[in-house]
Amino acid sequence: MNIGIPAETRAGETRVAATPETVKKLASGGRHTILVQSGAAIAASVPDREFEAAGAKIVAGAKDLSAADIVLKVRGPQDGEVGLFKRGAIVIGLLNPYDRATMESYAGAGLTCFAMEWLPRITRAQAMDVLSSQANIGGYKAVIVAATRVSPARVSAGIPMFMDFFLWRPKRSPMIHGLV
Repeated sequence: MNIGIPAETRAGETRVAATPETVKKLASGGRHTILVQSGAAIAASVPDREFEAAGAKIVAGAKDLSAADIVLKVRGPQDGEVGLFKRGAIVIGLLNPYDRATMESYAGAGLTCFAMEWLPRITRAQAMDVLSSQANIGGYKAVIVAATRVSPARVSAGIPMFMDFFLWRPKRSPMIHGLV
């Protein structure tokens, strides 16, 4: 089976749908060919050679992924990309399934789509829960941005942080976080 990983085309999107570690796992059994668009992970600081070392084949452009049976995307394909994938291809990513026009364009192109936003947010599915992982990253960044505004010198020295799920705390039992 051919698995395609195109570069993300939305402005400001620096993520890539797979890491070299993930590609290595997918390619390990020899049953899949992993096609990665050249430069797909440059914005994430991952050069093409790392994907090649993990077993991927680097292709020049998104149109070279037309043989992909499965397409992995961070964000859903934009209008110009939809026609690049073959009819019957499976597209997996954050697809904004509430946008009816976009979903209709995917259906019209003959794509089978799996919106990662619709995975249940339960313990068994936690490893695939993209919303919680992104919220966690946003939480870390919020602490760093706030600390930078309060004490830039402290940030350059390092910030000890503790982040956890606090719904277990009894009502009326405040927990206050701060910088030391």
